[in-house]
Amino acid sequence: MNWKEEWKKLVGILAVFLLFYSIPLEAERVQTAVLESLHLARYYAREHVILCLIPAFFIAGAIGVFISKGSVMKYLGARAHKGIAYGVASVSGGILAVCSCTVLPIFSGIYKMGAGLGPATTFLYAGPAINVLAIILTARVLGLEMGIARAVGAIVFSIIIGIIMSFVFRREEKEKGDVQMAFPDEETPRSLLQNALFFASLVGILVFANWEAAGQSHGLWAFIYQSKWILTALFTLTMGILLVRWFDFALWKIGAIALPVGILAALFPHTPLFAFSAGIVGLSWFTSTDTGETREWFSQSWDFAKQIFPLLFVGVIVAGLLLGRPDSEGLIPSAWIETAVGGNTLGATFFASLAGALMYFATLTEVPILEGLINSGMGKGPALALLLAGPALSLPNMLVIRSVLGTKKTLVFVFLVVIMATVSGLIYGQFF
Repeated sequence: MNWKEEWKKLVGILAVFLLFYSIPLEAERVQTAVLESLHLARYYAREHVILCLIPAFFIAGAIGVFISKGSVMKYLGARAHKGIAYGVASVSGGILAVCSCTVLPIFSGIYKMGAGLGPATTFLYAGPAINVLAIILTARVLGLEMGIARAVGAIVFSIIIGIIMSFVFRREEKEKGDVQMAFPDEETPRSLLQNALFFASLVGILVFANWEAAGQSHGLWAFIYQSKWILTALFTLTMGILLVRWFDFALWKIGAIALPVGILAALFPHTPLFAFSAGIVGLSWFTSTDTGETREWFSQSWDFAKQIFPLLFVGVIVAGLLLGRPDSEGLIPSAWIETAVGGNTLGATFFASLAGALMYFATLTEVPILEGLINSGMGKGPALALLLAGPALSLPNMLVIRSVLGTKKTLVFVFLVVIMATVSGLIYGQFF
């Protein structure tokens, strides 16, 4: 028997016991914090799991099955051309326009397929940070200069953070690159264009199903929002056609999926989540019981779900317990945060960056939250710092990153995001 390991288990059990034994449940703040954590978990389950996470799991699974390692290593690998690698990572991350949690399965997929640490972390930051709609909303609500600063900062940050991560862990990256050189070129049953079109259909479903209102009743963004479910349906139809033509998926299975989806869409036109959920259930059932590539696609997607999903929900519960939801409070009083981020001092900017890194922001919610904080006295510098750190990181996000990269790389990544957001906020605060 390994007594050292047994003592660790005993200490863990005692810690959990003492925690539950001593919880002051009679305290109003504790009761409120527990309720807030459950509210946040329910919100996350309703708003993000079906529309965001599950499509992201399918995309991550598709990367593992339909994209050859050679293709990933050619454009994002440790020995890929740096300009191409970081350019592809930042652009592809920005196109997705997802939150810090939804980007995780896709990041995990490309990293496990051989992407270099630098490009992979560039993608990890760029996905939630370079959100075109969020940047436009920032400019409209918080001012044009804040929108420009956020856009420039996010693009530059994603590349710089990736380069620094690659440099800090250059020895491991060199070993990874040496191993990748030994991989033979793989033959794939489809061309690069065919795979690209299939992934475009998956990404289109993810992007348009989660398209948020831009606060205006006319213009391109408003038109896309009003047509989001039509566009989502078109991308879904495209995916179904491609599955039949290029992936040997039976046509009758597509029909069997489409029938309940169409019925639910007609019966509940104002609740498209029902039809969307039916589509996910049908696709999951038929791919899991199929043979060949599509069955492996489901298997890979399910593996990512098992790894990431529990960690995300634990993180959401803890984040809600400590910080609550927007316009609500957890164990930490919001007045403390408002006091701490006043002015443009180093302390205020650093605290805003750190708090933003720990909080969970649903897509676009950071803008009205910041508007309220600025009206309460928050400085422009801390506001930018929170905008650069908040959407890209969260406590749930960190837990999953650690499971993929390990503790050391995760700490360095979080440190870089927080410090660079702080520096940018300080510089911005001096001019505005």
